[in-house]
Formats: sequence, structure tokens, C-alpha cells
Amino acid sequence: MCGIAGHLTAKPFSEVEMFETCSRMIQSLVHRGPDDGGVWVDPNNGIALGHRRLAILDLSPSGKQPMFSADGRFIITFNGEIYNYRFIQKELSEEGNCPPLRGTSDTEVMLAAINAWGLKKALKKFVGMFAFALWDKAQQVLYLVRDRVGVKPLYYGSIGGSFVFASELRAFKCFPEFPATIDRRSVAIYLRFGYIPAPYSIYENLFKLSPAHVLTITRDQLDQSETHPLSSEPYWSATDLYSHGSRNPLDCSESEATDELEKLLRHSVGLELISDVPLGAFLSGGVDSSIIVSLMQTMTSRPVKTFSIGFAEQQYNEAHYARQIAQYLGADHHELYVTDQMARDTIPDMRIVYDEPFADPSQIPTVLVSRLARQHVTVSLSGDGGDEVFVGYGRHYLAGLLDKYLFNGPSVVKQLLAMVLKKAPLGMLDVAGHIFRYLFFRDRYNPSHIGHRIRLSGNYISAPSIVEMYRQMVSTMDPITAIVQNSIEHSTVLEKAAEYAQSMDTMKLVSCLDIVSILPDDMLVKVDRATMSVGLEARVPLLNHNLIEFMAMIPSDLVSTRSRSKQLLRNVLARYIPSKMIQRPKMGFSMPIDQWLRGPLRGWAESLLEPSKLRSEGYLNPREVQRIWQEHLSGLRNWSLFIWAVIMFQEWLEAQRDFKK
Repeated sequence: MCGIAGHLTAKPFSEVEMFETCSRMIQSLVHRGPDDGGVWVDPNNGIALGHRRLAILDLSPSGKQPMFSADGRFIITFNGEIYNYRFIQKELSEEGNCPPLRGTSDTEVMLAAINAWGLKKALKKFVGMFAFALWDKAQQVLYLVRDRVGVKPLYYGSIGGSFVFASELRAFKCFPEFPATIDRRSVAIYLRFGYIPAPYSIYENLFKLSPAHVLTITRDQLDQSETHPLSSEPYWSATDLYSHGSRNPLDCSESEATDELEKLLRHSVGLELISDVPLGAFLSGGVDSSIIVSLMQTMTSRPVKTFSIGFAEQQYNEAHYARQIAQYLGADHHELYVTDQMARDTIPDMRIVYDEPFADPSQIPTVLVSRLARQHVTVSLSGDGGDEVFVGYGRHYLAGLLDKYLFNGPSVVKQLLAMVLKKAPLGMLDVAGHIFRYLFFRDRYNPSHIGHRIRLSGNYISAPSIVEMYRQMVSTMDPITAIVQNSIEHSTVLEKAAEYAQSMDTMKLVSCLDIVSILPDDMLVKVDRATMSVGLEARVPLLNHNLIEFMAMIPSDLVSTRSRSKQLLRNVLARYIPSKMIQRPKMGFSMPIDQWLRGPLRGWAESLLEPSKLRSEGYLNPREVQRIWQEHLSGLRNWSLFIWAVIMFQEWLEAQRDFKK
């Protein structure tokens, strides 16, 4: 796991200037790769590649990057892991295409595969998480590539006529003439979702490479990169998989599907245990992390090192469940209880860890558990992606219910119900919500402020389509236009979903929308930045693309039912730990931010939301922000997600001012 950066330019930079600029860029990423660094430049062709290394495989100098292919044609700077590289090496050897290797790194095997098969075919073979830049000396072409689901980040754009790329935005600030112009449309879409979706970034003319895409650029194309994202091509598509799976699901029983899933899970976890450094796992006590640790423990003779976060507020605390599971499996367990003061002390670090506005409140416990784990290991496996791939969120089942009982019924009924939900007293909605949860969701989840959530569902019901309903479900606030001054929102992958929405059943559609939107731009960003801020590699076995392809083909009635979310995954887990240990409502990995904002964090929040401050900055409408803040303080509504997004934006702006000084 590493940090990468570089640039391609048509401007007359000297070799020294190119080297020093790229060196400054990768030095800003030293947290991602504290073990080593390297820069390669070719001033004749205007290309510079930089690398910061977190040594995981082949700790010797033979694993150093940027790395050349055996014949010298390709040079790569690579962030990530190719878990099946030994299988690829064996296949290349059997074909007579594997040159003598200098070391034992996956990067060297990658280069051999690209040289032998070409980039397109090699990508289809790679199983892993990756973001890399590849320079083809023979064709004078630079390729940027990102893994299938977007585990590893990669930004790019144009600065002063040069094409620049990096793992994180902070590296661009080290490039000459970086303007740091904030994109107001990105601010608007950020406040809706709490993150900025690909291909956009917080800055104008800087973009994220979308997951499963390859971007190709030559020096002749540099001029057109000034004003818009260069076109990139997909090499894998979750939407195609889920569309095909909805039309042609596998004909299998629940038992057969469970058996096959177990095989795939064991293979995925087994691949991700390769490491030349200490390795452990995050354990929340939920289904996803528990299946990872259970499988890990069957594959090693030593106790797996596990790490958990707890809270004094019991409605948010799963630490005791994690401890019970760790004890049952014989793991070497470590835990940390987070107080409001500890969270407050960590908040100033968020604008450093996340150098783009980011507002998932679970970012704080994620940073803290990463720091805990790094004291003991260099690699930690995580259960991230389980809810998205195995259909574990309440919205998956709720969308199916609404589609079945309301969306196909009379429009007047839908609109009348929506009006009632928006106007009914919150106390009445609380009572109705708990009855509804028992009848339709059973042990799926037990949310706080259920009346507030039901009131928001009035927006879901009145939505004109399932895709728009999903957009409402994952929004912190709607509309946003009244909040961000002089701006409209960027369009996202959700606007394009109408092209394939009709080809999927509702549950698969919502799961697919998660995989192409909230997963890469929220969940995986949260984990990548938190872990890499302390030089910890996080691996996500549940996001092996073979698992995703399998789940896309499973009939929805086998994936999730009224009484059990993630049914197949629970079936597998029941073969390793007693079912009673995980039979409880879903809690999620979060913290009591709504309570803390009304209590110990109130003064800090109000200092950032002060109307004159907002007015002078000129991005947000002070009157609207204050209205929402007072409504939250009253306890009538829980606007914590939106308020957190505003606060994290304000914190990020403070960091920008510090940078400009």
C-alpha cells in the first residue's frame, strides 16, 4: 500500500525541476508510504513518476518503485495489492512469458503480465485493490488505472498546462501554479451526500478517476485537459453484472448458494492473508467483520489480532459483542472505548486525514480504531462492503416494500400518504415506526429518532422513481439549492441510472446503486484515508470482484428476507459461530453525534456555524443553516448528518486558509 504522484507536461521543465516537483508531491504522501520513496523522470518526454512505499510484500530493495519491466518498456508507480499474483506468475511461466524476476513483489509480476498480454487482458486477470500510473516508453502513452470497486483513490487534472495525478489532493498543492479554486457545484453535491462523488473533486479542473476505468493520455492531448475530464474507458461494470443477474438469475437452492458462497469467501480471505508483515482484522461484532475473523482463524495456527471501538452510549456500542465473538474464536482482542472528549480531541485531525470535505461521522471511530490497530499490525482486514454486496441496509428492503405496495398503485394514494407522513406529529410517528419495524423488519435494525426517519420517508414515497427514491434515502438534506449560494449540483451516476433501472428488480437495483456510488465515494474513502493516515493497509475481502459477480446472479429472495438481512452471509457465518451471537438488530459503525452536538460539542459547532462567519465566507446561506441548527437543538428533528457535513466543510475551509498563508 502506497502513495503515488506524477506529471506529464509539454512545458520546458528541466530534469532538476521535474525531479524536485515530483519529490515535493510524494513527500506530502509520506504517511501513505513511510518506508521508502522514489522518483523517476524523463525530461525528454516530459514525464515524472513518484512513489512512497509502505512495504508489505518483498521488503527488500527489489520491491522499490517506480519499477521498470524486464525489457525496460514500461515504468509503473503502483498503490495496492494484487492478491493472486502468484497464480499469474505461474500462468506466465507455463506460457514461457515470465522473465527472471529480481524479487518477490506483486508489482514485478504485474509488469510481466502487462508486457506479455497487454494492459486490457492483464486487468481482467488481476484480483486486488489498486490504483496505478503506467508509462509506455514505446508508445509514449501514460495510463491511469483504478480497481473495479474503487478501493484505492486516484485524482488527476490539469495545472498550468501539465497533466498531474496523485493518490490524494494534498499532493497537487505542491505543484507550481496550483490555483486551489473551490468548485461551488462540488460544495452543493457534497452537502447532499456528505462526500463528493466521482468524477468530481472539491477543486475546479481536478477529478477522481472512476472505479474500473482506464484513462489514457499523451502529450498531444494536454491542451484539452484544461477544462474538462479526459475521457476514460471502463474495463468492468457492476451495472452490467446486476442487469444480467436480474434477467438471468442462477437456478440454485439456498443450500447450494450458501455452499458456493463459502468457497468464494474462503478463497478471498485466503488470498488476502499474504503478507511479509504482521496482520490482523477489525472486528465490530457484526456479521461482516465476524465472518472475516472466523475464516481467518481457521487458516492460521496463531490467534488473530482483532481491534474494536466501543461507546458508553449503549445504543451505539457493539464492543461487548465483538469481545464475545473474539473470545469464542480464540482471537487476540484489543479494544478502545471512545469518550466525547476523545472524539473532540480527534476532530481537528479530520481536516488533515481527509484533505477534501468529507462528513461520514463514523470517520472518527474509524481513525481511532486504525490508530489502535497500527500499534500492533501493519495490515488489517475489514468487513467493509458487506452491506452493499450482501444487501444489509434497511433501505434495500424498504425500497422493495415501497415498490411492491405503493409504486405500482394509484398515484393519489402515494401522494396522500406522503402528505400525512410529512405533517403527522413526531410522537405519533415514533409509535407507528416501532410497530412498522416489528411487522416488516423484525431484527434488521433499531434506529434512533425513528419518527424523524419516517417523516423523511414521505419524500421517498412521493419520489417519481425508485432511483430518485434512493437519492432521497442517501441524502442528508433536500433541496440543497437554498443552502449553497449561487450554485447548482453536479450530476452523478444516479442520474444515469435510469438507463438500466428497468432491467433490475428493486433490491438488486438499490444494491447496485450502493456499489457504484456510496461504496467507492464514502465507505472506501473513509477507510482508505483513516488507515493510510497511520501507515496501515486495510484489505476488504468482501469486495473481491468474484464475490460481487456471484451475488449479482443470486435471486433476490435468497439474498434477503423480511426477517433476515444478508441471509446467505449469515448462513455461512452460522457454520463458524453460534447464530445467537449475531441475532440482533443492525447497529452500524457510528457514534452518538446527534447527542454530542446538543451537548459537549455544541460550543465548538456554534463557533463554526456563526452567521457572520458564514456570511463572510460566502458559500452557505446563514439563515437556512441557523434554522436547521435550531431545529436540531430543539430535539424535534435529527439533522446531525447535515450539520456534520456543514461543520466538516467549515473545518476544511479553515485548513485551506492555513495552506494559503
